[in-house]
Amino acid sequence: MNFSIAVLPGDGIGPEVLTEGVKVLAAVGASCGHKFQLIHGDVGGYAIDQHGSALPSSTLDICRSSDAILLGAVGGPKWDDPEAKLRPEDGLLALRRELKLFANLRPVKVYPPLIDSSPVKAGVLKGVDMMIVRELTGGLYFGRPKRRWENSRGARAVDTMRYTEQEIQRILAAAFQLARGRRRHLTSVDKANVLETSRLWRHIAEEMSGAFPDVTLEHMLVDNAAMQLIRQPAHFDVIVTENTFGDILTDEASVLSGSLGMLPSASLATTSRVRRKNGTSLGMYEPIHGSAPNIAGRGIANPLATILSVAMMLRLSLGLSKEAAIVEEAVSEVLIEGSRTSDIATSGYASLTTGQMGDRVAKAISR
Repeated sequence: MNFSIAVLPGDGIGPEVLTEGVKVLAAVGASCGHKFQLIHGDVGGYAIDQHGSALPSSTLDICRSSDAILLGAVGGPKWDDPEAKLRPEDGLLALRRELKLFANLRPVKVYPPLIDSSPVKAGVLKGVDMMIVRELTGGLYFGRPKRRWENSRGARAVDTMRYTEQEIQRILAAAFQLARGRRRHLTSVDKANVLETSRLWRHIAEEMSGAFPDVTLEHMLVDNAAMQLIRQPAHFDVIVTENTFGDILTDEASVLSGSLGMLPSASLATTSRVRRKNGTSLGMYEPIHGSAPNIAGRGIANPLATILSVAMMLRLSLGLSKEAAIVEEAVSEVLIEGSRTSDIATSGYASLTTGQMGDRVAKAISR
C-alpha cells in the first residue's frame, strides 16, 4: 500500500529524533511491502526564520493533503522573547486549530526493563498502563479575550478558559469509547470546586455516562489527580481532561515511564466517529517532549517516543495495526536486550546515541 506522510522536523532535537522515526518507518515499509512518500515542511522557529511565519501556508497545504503528519518539536531560546509577535508554538497551535485536531491521546506505559529508570518506587509502578485523553483545541490556550496591557495601576493580563457543550461532548465521547476498549474505567479530571467550565464538564460527563453503562466513571479534582498519578498510578485506565490540565499531567506522568523520551502522542481530528472508510482519521504524531535545545546537536536525544508515535500513526491514521504492533514489539525487544540512551540508562548500562538506538529498533523490525 502507498501512503503520503507530512514530515515536519521543527526545532532543537526535533530533526534528530524524527530522522530515527523515518528510519523505522522505512524498515516497516521494506519488511511489510508498503511505500511511504515523505513530504517535508517547515514549522516552528525554523519556519519563522525561513518564511516569516511559524506555519507557512505551504506546510499547511502539505498536511491537509497527507494521510498523516509526523512532527518533531518546536521552540528554543532563540525565539523566547516575550515581546516577540511570532513564536514557534504559534505554528503548533495553528496546526491543531486548522486541522481540527481536538483529541490528544498520550499513552503512559511502564516497560519492566525501565522500572529502575524512574525515581518512583518499583512497587508502585507495577501494572501501570494508562491512556490520557487531552482536549486540544479549547480552554486557556485558545479562549478569548487573551491579552496583556498597562494602565495607571500597572501591567495586567488576561487569559480566558472557555468551553462549549459540543467541545466537551466530543472529547468525552472519545474517552468513553477508548475506555470501553480497555479496562472500562474512565477518570474525568476537573476543578469543579472552583471553575465553572469544570462544573459544566462534570455535568456533561454524568449525562453521557448513561450511554456507556459498561464503563465506570469517576471524577477527580486535578490537584488530587496529580498526587494519585505518583501515589497509585496503576489505579488509572483512561484519564480525560481539558487542555491545560492534560498538558501538565502528561508531563508529570512521564516520570513514571522514566523519561519524557518514552512518551508518544497522537492528535486526532476524529476518534469517536468514522472519518475514513477504514475507520482511521487524520492525525498528527509527535513525542510529548519539547525541542530540548540544551542537548540539540549532541546526538544523545532519546528517539523512542518518536518511534512509538510512528507506531500510533500506523495504527490510527494508516490502519496498519499489525505493523504498529511490530514497531512496539521491536521497542520492547531492544529495551529487554539492554539498549539505552542516556536519559534512561542506569548503572551498568552503556548509553547509545540517538542514531544507534534508531538503528537497533530498525534492525529488530527487519528481523
